[in-house]
Amino acid sequence: MKRHISTRRDFLKAGAGMAAAGLAAPCLLTGAKATAAEPKYDLNVAAIGVGGRGTQIGKPAAALANMIACADVHLGNAEKFAAEVGGKCKAYQDYRKVLDRGDVDAVIIGTPDHWHAKIALDAMQAGKDVYCEKPLTLTIDEGRLICKAVKATGKVFQVGTQQRSEYHKYFLQAAAIARSGRLGDKLTATASVGEGTVGGPFAAAEPPKELNWDFWLGQAPQAAFSPERIGWNFRWWFDYSGGMVTDWGVHHTDIGLWALGGEETGVDDVEGKGVFPLGRELVRDYMLGRKTLADLPNSYNTAKSFDCTMNLPNGNVLKLNSGHNDLLIEGEKGRLAVNRAGLRGQFVEKLKSEPGGQDWLDEQVAKLYRHKPIRGHMANFYDCVLDRSLPISDVFTHCNSVNACHMANIAMLLGRKVAWDRDKHQFVGDEEANQLARRRQRKPYSIYI
Repeated sequence: MKRHISTRRDFLKAGAGMAAAGLAAPCLLTGAKATAAEPKYDLNVAAIGVGGRGTQIGKPAAALANMIACADVHLGNAEKFAAEVGGKCKAYQDYRKVLDRGDVDAVIIGTPDHWHAKIALDAMQAGKDVYCEKPLTLTIDEGRLICKAVKATGKVFQVGTQQRSEYHKYFLQAAAIARSGRLGDKLTATASVGEGTVGGPFAAAEPPKELNWDFWLGQAPQAAFSPERIGWNFRWWFDYSGGMVTDWGVHHTDIGLWALGGEETGVDDVEGKGVFPLGRELVRDYMLGRKTLADLPNSYNTAKSFDCTMNLPNGNVLKLNSGHNDLLIEGEKGRLAVNRAGLRGQFVEKLKSEPGGQDWLDEQVAKLYRHKPIRGHMANFYDCVLDRSLPISDVFTHCNSVNACHMANIAMLLGRKVAWDRDKHQFVGDEEANQLARRRQRKPYSIYI
């Protein structure tokens, strides 16, 4: 019988449990490809949302466990995925039929962002463990509900911020060095993630016959179909995502908060400026319900460029901007830079050249990874499903990371600094900001009962 786990602290205490016996020797995933043979887990899993990114995470999930079902609102996507992974994978168009199956142990969610919370909540209520691609939420309030559900159900939940597990441990090493104090007592991390995409107005079209367009829209407002709303480009519409601020932003802000010791607290306040192609005021008024979808051109509406500053309770500072993709961490004693291409800087080179320096760093990384084998992000999820411990990218710390990104969007849309009360889970003295922390949702797809 699976043990109920009620809080993040309980998860961490449980983390001393051994991983399943008999698994292959550890290896490291770098992106989607493995550098050595992977262990095979005796788990039945299902993939929900298998177009684009959903397939990219679904195939490694299938390589490690028994992929017995998949679902996608575009039935052609589901059938293609089922054929490619082979075995006994059955394709569905409605994810609820997957959740009704008693033989599914865990689900892998790779849908657009606006569907993450609904499916994750339904999956946990159906008794499934969950791996969900980032960013986990569309709004701050969705994170509150997901954390509450994880505590109530005791389900294992991994978020797809793969930089915590993969890319040759570059990000683990950067976070370990920063957390050790070797860079200094007061740190600043600058997360640069690139610019968003601009486009439109787009023409309306007939949706593909295999696509249930109303189901794809889900909680989002009813809108005419256009090809630019789906696929990779859903990210540039506030109805479905948060633009580059949340999509790539949560990768580097997640590592930044981890490195700065803010993974448990999140940030206190955020301020910043952004360039919105449709104009800040128009997009703000739409998000606040003062304008309707008809008042907006059928165009991408998330921020193209941005520059935000976030203050942590411990005095450290996290910055998020649309510069060249990189994460810089600096203090009074040194600095380093890291991205998926490598960990760089004279400080790093000096540390590794010291007698015992590399051994020290390896031990710090092992501690940060809770002394679990580092085989890759999906394997960490499966390890935790088996031993019921806390995954390396748990919902509690991830929500702090993605909420910082949501707060950045809110601060930019309102044109002012916003301050967060973590105890009350609301913005301080700012009615409009609190309104933007939650979205109106279309029935019958709402997560609110």
